[in-house]
Amino acid sequence: MDLEEVFWLIVSVLGVFSLIIFITRVFGLRTFAKMSSFDFASTIAVGSVLASTILNNDYSLTKAAIVLVTIIGFQTLFSFFVRKNKFFKQLFTNKPQVIMWNGEILYDRLKSCNVGKDDLIAKLREANVHDFKEVKAVVFESTGDVSVIHNAENKALNLQLLTDANIPNSYDEVS
Repeated sequence: MDLEEVFWLIVSVLGVFSLIIFITRVFGLRTFAKMSSFDFASTIAVGSVLASTILNNDYSLTKAAIVLVTIIGFQTLFSFFVRKNKFFKQLFTNKPQVIMWNGEILYDRLKSCNVGKDDLIAKLREANVHDFKEVKAVVFESTGDVSVIHNAENKALNLQLLTDANIPNSYDEVS
């Protein structure tokens, strides 16, 4: 690699990063939020465009700009439809799944979410849970994250926190 190639590589990195910052300012912070599987896919696609633009020999910032605006514009349009259309939301987004409820592991749901008991226990440790009895709910979010709601004082859980999640409705589901 000669000095001119290094120069153009640095210029393309600075150009693409500036472009991504500009697009993020125009389309908003949601551009890189991990709120849905579609957001995750968009972030991966943007990263791929970033890498291919930087590593490609023609250093085409115009191509990168067109592709990035298209990806992020589509993501913005998609999130608009998900917010405004209930059918579209049901069709294209995953519902959060309660995988532990009132200290009880919901093994059927672990299995359906493809989450192992060891993974769940690791998340409980990460959340500083000392006893299963402290756990009010563990939610496998639509983003793939795991949320642990717990307290040692036995405070009641406000069910609005689980608005879209499928709360167990019978003891049979928990056993």
